[in-house]
Amino acid sequence: MKKPTVDIITMGCSKNLVDSERLMALFERAGYRCTHDSEDPQGEIVVVNTCGFIADAKEESINTILEFVQAKAEGKVRRLYVMGCLSERYLADLEAEIPEVDGWYGKFNFKELVNDLAVSSLNAQRSTLNAYRHLTTPRHYAYLKISEGCDRHCAYCAIPLITGKHQSRPIEDILDEVRWLVSQGVKELQVIAQELTYYGVDLYGEQRIAELVERMAEIEGVEWIRLHYAYPAHFPTDLLRVMREKSNVCKYLDIALQHISDHVLSRMNRHVTKQQTIDLLQLMRREVPGLHIRTTLMVGFPGETEEDFQELIDFTKWARFERMGAFAYSEEDGTYSADHYADDVPEEVKQRRLDRLMRVQQNISAEIEAAKVGQVLKVVVDRLEGNYYIGRSEYCSPEVDPEVLIAADRELTIGKFYQVRITDSEEFDLYGEVVCLYE
Repeated sequence: MKKPTVDIITMGCSKNLVDSERLMALFERAGYRCTHDSEDPQGEIVVVNTCGFIADAKEESINTILEFVQAKAEGKVRRLYVMGCLSERYLADLEAEIPEVDGWYGKFNFKELVNDLAVSSLNAQRSTLNAYRHLTTPRHYAYLKISEGCDRHCAYCAIPLITGKHQSRPIEDILDEVRWLVSQGVKELQVIAQELTYYGVDLYGEQRIAELVERMAEIEGVEWIRLHYAYPAHFPTDLLRVMREKSNVCKYLDIALQHISDHVLSRMNRHVTKQQTIDLLQLMRREVPGLHIRTTLMVGFPGETEEDFQELIDFTKWARFERMGAFAYSEEDGTYSADHYADDVPEEVKQRRLDRLMRVQQNISAEIEAAKVGQVLKVVVDRLEGNYYIGRSEYCSPEVDPEVLIAADRELTIGKFYQVRITDSEEFDLYGEVVCLYE
């Protein structure tokens, strides 16, 4: 009998996306057909992979579940399953509140979902599970998760409550996955983890991220490696040498700093000071010329004063981050800050501070992008959209960073690299013209 289609709905971050891709591969090996984020699943099995990081993400996940509960009641969906961070953290409450869901799974037991659908013959070994995925990204890039969990315990963060302690994957397992990804046509790797700079400490007794990245860079066919979610305290500076020396390691680093005031950093339990942060940024820019830094900052943390916030504004103007996101503090139950601090910055003050910080960054971003006009950049083409091909340089991560728009007056190939002269800029995006195919 033909098995039904399984549609996986992924909420939240790219780390969740990797889990969805692994689950899809398990289903397909068991004979199911899988789709991802279908707009209107009809009469089939739906699995919602939830996010439980912050209040807005939790609300979005719950609303999505309830939408499919309604679709199930109307006969549009036969079975509904939920997995991921939200159900890992709130399993008992969710089971009681939403009994219409056919099965609940956490973040680490998604293989059981396949087995529970009467596929007991499936016997996927761990190494195979890590290596084989149904890629949902464009064929030329993929996310590569090198570890799970976090040992940092920042006061505001619920991640350790959801994912547990940091667990690195063995280097050889990761390199095997890289080789498999290259065999599938992947040229660009987005290296992700809750905290990638801690990589290796649990397995090898020391930070091994520099060795891992260097060995990845030596694999034939790897065109770009981009690093996400570093931590400033005890940063492994040998990684900077690898970024400088290996041409296929992008001059791009995603490192969340959150704040700069020593008063706020201490209350956040960040284990880093303002001066240490400044020294690290100066070292990064000195050791890796042309480095583009992406960071995330937070406003409205409990106890943040106007003086603390002004210090953050002044720091942002000094640092001139090429990429920056910001958000207002929201209290997450079970975290240190929720248990020990009053959420004492009014919401309207948080919003005012957030708006002001982003205005500062928008001006900085516009100036940085305008300075690229006239330069020739290596650009990968991601897609065709209307009258433009949409691409990215090594300084841009998919979906979150500026893009390069190239007029579709000649045919380009999705997934190929071109030399592109930048002809104009907007606040965030660039316009360019192809000079030649990059070879």
